[in-house]
Amino acid sequence: MSTFRNPVGPQPSNVYWRRRLVVGLLLLAVIVIIILLFIQPRGETPKTPNVKETNSQSEAPTDPDAACAAGVVELEAVTDKSTYAAGENPMIHLTVTNTGATSCTINAGTTQQEYLITSGDELYWNSKDCQSDAVDAPVILEPNVPQSTNPIAWDRTRSSPTTCDTDRPMVPAGGASYHLNINLGDLKSNDVQFILN
Repeated sequence: MSTFRNPVGPQPSNVYWRRRLVVGLLLLAVIVIIILLFIQPRGETPKTPNVKETNSQSEAPTDPDAACAAGVVELEAVTDKSTYAAGENPMIHLTVTNTGATSCTINAGTTQQEYLITSGDELYWNSKDCQSDAVDAPVILEPNVPQSTNPIAWDRTRSSPTTCDTDRPMVPAGGASYHLNINLGDLKSNDVQFILN
């Protein structure tokens, strides 16, 4: 009768013991591989440091908490079109670009934004008129990476702090020329001209 300790068969008992040993080692190897697959830490492959980048960073560290210096921020007033058909509302927004060499922070919140629409010497619309819930919004500007505000629609009305709760009059159209300028705190944008039909 064959038992685990005393194998019986046509081969000598040491042959059976070697077979059991090989099968046992294979089974152990499979278990170890499965365990390693499940407990291996997941994450990014470590990157070899670039010596040049490391040296340059230690020589000129960037501080994104530093306020943007005067003269390194460029404002661009943007309209989605240059001419608008009758009844079509202009979509306007602001793009801010850090023209400096290092990251810096600027307050680009609605507390600082002021959109102005003029025609000739006359101011027709100011985003500060009747503004509510203005907020600060510190934004980190990376060098030469433009960031834009969400576009807003100008409804072609004349604004005034005294007409917040009334129907505002429509501005002249039919080929009238208007200009968009935007301030961000003390910073001023370019001038953008557009036509209302």
